[in-house]
Amino acid sequence: MERKRFLAIVTGASSGIGRELALEAATRGYDLILAADESLEDVEHEMHAAGAEVVTVEADLATREGVNAVIEAARGRQVDALLANAGHGLGRGFLDQDFAAVEHVIDTNVTGTIDLVQRIARDMRDRGAGKILITGSIAGFMPGTFQAVYNGTKAFLDSFSYALRNELKETGVSVTCLMPGATDTDFFARADMLDTKVGEDDKADPAEVAKAGFDAMENGDAGVVAGVSNKIRVALANIMPNTLLAAQHRKMAEPGTANS
Repeated sequence: MERKRFLAIVTGASSGIGRELALEAATRGYDLILAADESLEDVEHEMHAAGAEVVTVEADLATREGVNAVIEAARGRQVDALLANAGHGLGRGFLDQDFAAVEHVIDTNVTGTIDLVQRIARDMRDRGAGKILITGSIAGFMPGTFQAVYNGTKAFLDSFSYALRNELKETGVSVTCLMPGATDTDFFARADMLDTKVGEDDKADPAEVAKAGFDAMENGDAGVVAGVSNKIRVALANIMPNTLLAAQHRKMAEPGTANS
């Protein structure tokens, strides 16, 4: 008798790390519910080719309606893995940002993420099984000058992931935090950061980042910092004063620092 395939929800699955996480899941025996705020048509075809049954949800995951759409897509099916990856960046000085954009970053990265996590994780806890991967960031370890709101949301997610993991110990549900650094995705274009040093520097391969995160989730690890150089940055961030970290971040993220 053929073993029933597992079901994974992947948010922010239209491109970048999320798309690669979906591919990891598809090739490892998961069917998929994919969610993003833009078209998933190409991704759906790719996941079908990898052997997965796919349901797509194009919705704004910053809203309760968007999260509801993801829950409804599961149609009561058991969710074996939740990969909460949806997120947006926002560059430039805080006082110069449109506050609607600020709210959208917070509602996507934090509010929508933890809403979905709570609703899926309750069912996992009730049956005593499930895996959760939350995409945080090494940005959560440092004050994000010219990315103040984004880094703040990632600091929240990094902390939240470890706290929830401890709350769920001995329940059969694992929580893993994936903490990448700068990755070769459309993040910097969408965050209006292409004129910054970090925006133009070489970046990690999203496929490698996704594999590191998926492996850690499957192993039940607490967290993984993707990439050796990022591990070094995190180690230094733990011993350096925040004032110095903020000054260093300015050199990477201040508008106009590209090519400097």
